[in-house]
Amino acid sequence: MKKKEFISVKARVIYNPTSGKETIKKSLPDVLDILEGAGYEASAFATTAAPNSAQKEAERAALAGFDLIVAAGGDGTINQVINGIAPLEKRPKMAILPGGTTNDYARALKVPRDNIVEAARVIAKKQTIRMDIGKADETYFMNIGAGGNLTELTYEVPSQLKSVFGYLAYLVKGAEMLPRVKPINMRLVYDGGEYIGKASMFFLGLTNSVGGFEQIAPNAQLDDGKFSLIVVKTANIVEIMHLVALMINGGKHVNDPRVIYAKTSHLYAETLDEGVRMMINLDGEYGGDAPMHFTNLHQHIEMYANLDKIPEEAVTGDNHDMLEASDAFIKEVEHLTDEDIDGDGKIS
Repeated sequence: MKKKEFISVKARVIYNPTSGKETIKKSLPDVLDILEGAGYEASAFATTAAPNSAQKEAERAALAGFDLIVAAGGDGTINQVINGIAPLEKRPKMAILPGGTTNDYARALKVPRDNIVEAARVIAKKQTIRMDIGKADETYFMNIGAGGNLTELTYEVPSQLKSVFGYLAYLVKGAEMLPRVKPINMRLVYDGGEYIGKASMFFLGLTNSVGGFEQIAPNAQLDDGKFSLIVVKTANIVEIMHLVALMINGGKHVNDPRVIYAKTSHLYAETLDEGVRMMINLDGEYGGDAPMHFTNLHQHIEMYANLDKIPEEAVTGDNHDMLEASDAFIKEVEHLTDEDIDGDGKIS
């Protein structure tokens, strides 16, 4: 009589031991227990200070035959894990346990962002979605790709400000930096269109969540093979703040003539002025300089998600301070004109 073979289904948790005040590290025994209950033979790897620690371990685990890789940490850890498995022909499933400050990806997947154990229970529900992934030349990104002087200000925003206001902190509270924004003469080629002219920013989104805001790409879909492309043509301080107010107030910026909004599966971006640099932002970090090709990899990674759509208050409950500030910002800039900006670019 032939013996029945036991097929092991393996999961590897790649976690940042310092993320989220070490909450992931403290919750690890419960996380592993939940994974075991879901049918996985589970183990864990703590990232180190070595460059691309999470990325290298993700690639190693995938090549070793792990069926699931769980990225536990902030958006940076998740980005590294995606860069570890996205280039491979055979890719394991993936799940996330958010432990950073903004956690845009968790917000998009409706994964609880304030309780690691509850986030792990999403895996036990065994609901997945095949997520689109972005590729910028040879680098992968999960949420945003952007370029232009407006995006470069994000590198200078204090981390404390980012934790409250996310990716758009420099617009909501950093108006004093906006006078440095100069338009770049650029060429953008996308599905069915081409833009040649000056712009302060182009933006590619894979989800509708950026820096805690869910209106920047109001009709973004997670698995349609399309980026949401936004091009901000103006570099005028007042006009930019008005556009932000429109964005916060229901995503109305996409209908403004100072903005190009399109759905595209690819983008080619380059500068047209010799010697002018355009830095590219991938998932909030510097990702190289233009020229650059961006490609949407349709349904590239199967990701655990809460497809039952957790009630809105369960996933946005930590946004009270940001919402209050957003309302105040809208009221402040509603009637703002160039005369209200002094020579240093500050609101008088």
